[in-house]
Amino acid sequence: MQVRVLGCSGAIAKDCRTTSFLVDSDLLVDAGTGVGDLSLDEMAAIDDVVLTHSHLDHIAALPLMIDAVASRRSKPLRVHALRATIEALRAHVFNNVIWPDFASIPSREAPFVSFHDIVVGQQFELGTRALKNVEVLPAVHTVPACGYAVRCAGGGPNWVFSGDTERNPAFWQRVNQLDVGILVIETAFSNREQALAQRSLHLSPATLADELANIAAGKSYPIYITHTKPAETEEIMSQIDMLAAGSRVQGTKGWDIRWLEAAGVLQV
Repeated sequence: MQVRVLGCSGAIAKDCRTTSFLVDSDLLVDAGTGVGDLSLDEMAAIDDVVLTHSHLDHIAALPLMIDAVASRRSKPLRVHALRATIEALRAHVFNNVIWPDFASIPSREAPFVSFHDIVVGQQFELGTRALKNVEVLPAVHTVPACGYAVRCAGGGPNWVFSGDTERNPAFWQRVNQLDVGILVIETAFSNREQALAQRSLHLSPATLADELANIAAGKSYPIYITHTKPAETEEIMSQIDMLAAGSRVQGTKGWDIRWLEAAGVLQV
């Protein structure tokens, strides 16, 4: 299974695109500004989108993508999200004020997009080309939110994405039961902004260290950092490098922490 990093920044700037991942060629996980780097053919090949939550940096490109490729598709784009996320999209984006209601255009019987409720703990299969198992994981954020574990339907390790979250014991309880190939976890703010991170329910390097301490003994996998604010990325990564070095106590390998970069490709 291939995960293409379209965007992994917490805001926009030159070469910084917000959260979006393309799994194989037909599943989009979040729809931030990174989607804009796809060709029309690549966007048209996406059949399913799973969203972590309703914040703009995770959904900004969705209405524009649907508009760009609707005429190239013979069936609706399926958008899967928590009910609260779908309600927010319907009320504040696809409302015929900010953007047309593509769930009823060109007709309610054959719309450009269809919305599908999911719940935390749910597992389902998606993919018209390469079937994938998707599990909805808990997240702790300022709006209803979730993360995801995705693997090939035939088995194999999971690509795990935390979504936007702060301290999250339920997440680790489930992740420790999974075969994890790669973990992508957010760290939006530096330790200097730890109070702001806590208020906005994001992680900083200090709270990231507390979270990674929940990884079960004997479990080891690459950990990629996402959602850093562009103005603080170097500071955040320097602090994370220090905590990674500090995790390497005698006789252990410590955490394998890496910086996620846009246009990168992860093989799971």
